[in-house]
Amino acid sequence: MRSHLLNRTTTEDYRRSVTAGVEQVAAQIASAEQPFSGMGVDGLTPVVDAIDLDRPLGDTAAVLDELGEVYLRDAVYFHHPRYLAHLNCPVVIPAVVGEAVLSAVNSSLDTWDQSVGGTLIERRLIDWTAARIGLGPAADGVFTSGGTQSNLQALLLAREETKLSPGEFTRLRILTSECSHFSVQKSAKLLGLGPDSVVSVPVDREKRMQTVALAAALERCAAEGTVPMAVVATAGTTDFGSIDPLPEIAALCERYAAWMHVDAAYGCGLLASRTRRGLLDGIEHADSVTVDYHKSFFQPVSSSAVLVRDRSTLRHATYHAEYLNPARTVEERIPNQVDKSLQTTRRFDALKLWMTLRTMGADGIGELFDEVCDLAAEGWRLLASDPRYDVVVEPRLSTLVFRYVPAHAGTPADIDHANLYARKALFASGEAVVAGTKVGGSQYLKFTLLNPETTVADIAAVLDLIAGHAEQYLGESLERAS
Repeated sequence: MRSHLLNRTTTEDYRRSVTAGVEQVAAQIASAEQPFSGMGVDGLTPVVDAIDLDRPLGDTAAVLDELGEVYLRDAVYFHHPRYLAHLNCPVVIPAVVGEAVLSAVNSSLDTWDQSVGGTLIERRLIDWTAARIGLGPAADGVFTSGGTQSNLQALLLAREETKLSPGEFTRLRILTSECSHFSVQKSAKLLGLGPDSVVSVPVDREKRMQTVALAAALERCAAEGTVPMAVVATAGTTDFGSIDPLPEIAALCERYAAWMHVDAAYGCGLLASRTRRGLLDGIEHADSVTVDYHKSFFQPVSSSAVLVRDRSTLRHATYHAEYLNPARTVEERIPNQVDKSLQTTRRFDALKLWMTLRTMGADGIGELFDEVCDLAAEGWRLLASDPRYDVVVEPRLSTLVFRYVPAHAGTPADIDHANLYARKALFASGEAVVAGTKVGGSQYLKFTLLNPETTVADIAAVLDLIAGHAEQYLGESLERAS
């Protein structure tokens, strides 16, 4: 069994096996004519369940052949131009090369003696990102597993900065847009706050937080004796790509002494844009910021970070273990990343972004993100002129939310069911993948455009497919009712 360990005696097997894996994935991507095979749960489950994990195949080539049947053939391919669903991006090749390198070397980014150069690369990228945001010379941060963890850590720091005892946590309030990410509510629960701790602030027609309503909510906190622990502004909401009015929110946070957190998991791609960076004006006033490079920087999952204006606040996540990061290492100026992180063992995900920047540059990333934002603007014009569809808001980033509305409008329930059916039928066909959400209690569909290879023609074709499935559902409903 030692022959399967990667070491200096097995490098040829390593090279051959990895090359075979790369060739199989490359062949699958090259031959994929649609983003999904259409395989259902009932079809694939027995295939996977039939595999006896106690009887190994003993050969990587055989395992790769088997993998083709249980995974690669039926995977959802975000690289395909008609994958239009969630915040999943096609990935850039330099980052995939970085993934291969970091997996083989297997550095752990918790302590210096496990990573060395990896620690310095991650720190350099944190400094680079903080400078792009404009957080100032005292800024710092750490890579995380994703936006949910980044938001959790930011709100942990905000809670600790209030200096309230656990017995007083029921007084704490987090104010956030009604369109913000669900991880804000999840974080509040994990942080031991009360069920009323998250205050939902209404949004305007463009799905941006209403600052008048935020000011009123902050004033209520003062009147009730509750503490505005944090205001979470969103720079790129999941459903609409809307960007809250950051300068006005920053001014209110300063007036009411509230921690300002900006969830820019989606909108962080604007940091690299030469034409749209102004959409993030005001983010420089934040106390903490979430960025997901694995969304709008075209990085493989996972690649995310939380950044803070004042590095001293990261002490709230610091614990010293004698076997790992004893307190004396701080005096010895040994850079242990575990001192900043909620995780201990942690992948060298920063290498992927490093490889990307050193190959393509920030402008290259920004140009890709600008392309999908431009595409969304064209898609909005297409939807706005199509009588079959109702589109919610003009996009700021690359998301379109819309619904099919029949010419002879049925009941609201019929229209909801038609849109749900169209999404499911489209997924089952494998021809395209779209997402869904609710707006005002009604069922809508969603395009999240993150692939620069997607064209307006692709969008038009998918809209025709959706309409066809919706019309089929409504026609069958009428037949059943007659």
